[in-house]
Amino acid sequence: MPLSLPRKDLFHLPEGVIYLDGNSLGPLPNTAIARAESVMRDEWGNELIRAWNSADWMAMPEKVGNQIAPLIGAPHGSVVTGDTLSIKVFQSLTIAVGLRPERRVILSDTTNFPSDLYMADGLIRLLGKGYELRTVPPEDIPGAITEEVAAVLLTHVNYRTGAMFDMARVTAKAHAAGAVMIWDLAHSTGAVPVDLAGCTADLAVGCTYKFLNGGPGSPGFIYARPDLIETIQPALAGWLGHAAPFAMEPTYHPAASIERLRIGTPAIIQLAILEEALKIWADIDMQELRASSVRLSELFLKEVAARCPQLNLASPADPALRGSQVCFAFEHGYEVMQALIAEGVIGDYRTPDIMRFGITPLYLADDDILQAVDILSEIMGTERWREPQFAVRARVT
Repeated sequence: MPLSLPRKDLFHLPEGVIYLDGNSLGPLPNTAIARAESVMRDEWGNELIRAWNSADWMAMPEKVGNQIAPLIGAPHGSVVTGDTLSIKVFQSLTIAVGLRPERRVILSDTTNFPSDLYMADGLIRLLGKGYELRTVPPEDIPGAITEEVAAVLLTHVNYRTGAMFDMARVTAKAHAAGAVMIWDLAHSTGAVPVDLAGCTADLAVGCTYKFLNGGPGSPGFIYARPDLIETIQPALAGWLGHAAPFAMEPTYHPAASIERLRIGTPAIIQLAILEEALKIWADIDMQELRASSVRLSELFLKEVAARCPQLNLASPADPALRGSQVCFAFEHGYEVMQALIAEGVIGDYRTPDIMRFGITPLYLADDDILQAVDILSEIMGTERWREPQFAVRARVT
């Protein structure tokens, strides 16, 4: 039976805090501390290097990838974890251009997460040979997928506004033009239903510290369509992607499985915490979670529209077109967000004027939403955000 929502008891949530920032960093699962302690004390501490075999550390990147796979509509053996999301973006782009060597355009949208664009630009500068990063507004993406395009790199749910692409439609358009389709699932995994296999996406990448609650710095993941795996020749050919890492051969021979997309030594303690966090999802129905997310989001939007008319909705009004976050534009959004945080309502801010609120039904209920809007309405009505301390810019917003 699926877990009923919300399940606040599964998380360490500080008293007096309404947490609306799970789209940036998920909260600590209650069982994660004991798991990390066990890995450090019993595995690393007692087993030392033997733990690579006795605790099966070597298998963890694919084992944890198989826990993620059902959440993104991917088959067993098609997802592997490790490294960071930015590295996985770079890795997926090198794969894609290698699959279409006669083409020279990487297509993305102008509102994509900057790191994805930086990775694409860095690869192009490295390759030379006339490669081009072409960006267009998100609404123009379908028309921009031409036969010049080697790879289409898009973030499924936009980090700034929560706007969501139609994955099946865009993927079909990319394939019709002969392009390789790459999806960044950073704001989708654990937030909205995803069906990579159903839409036959070629590659996908994501992070695990947002809605999956894997902790700060938890590893990224990469998906490859199963029929492509054995055709991929990794440019980032790390030793743990080798068919026989401990043969220590001078020539790289990629593993026959998704393990060929491993690069370096995995972060075992972080992987163990993530593995523990992912146990929660074994009993979660993604369709139920999505329905709860939409209902809570609509409640939030309705209350904010009625009580905070100064704020302009920056997310799509239609819930079918957005992920599990709602965003508002306000000239002094940074100051308002700092005032909210001071009152225990934690969201975040993205330049130039966007206030973001993650809607996570695993640990949010109607009363949390209503109390958050009560506090927001009071701050806006009294203009308490004008107090000088709220204008001080921190390094992380």
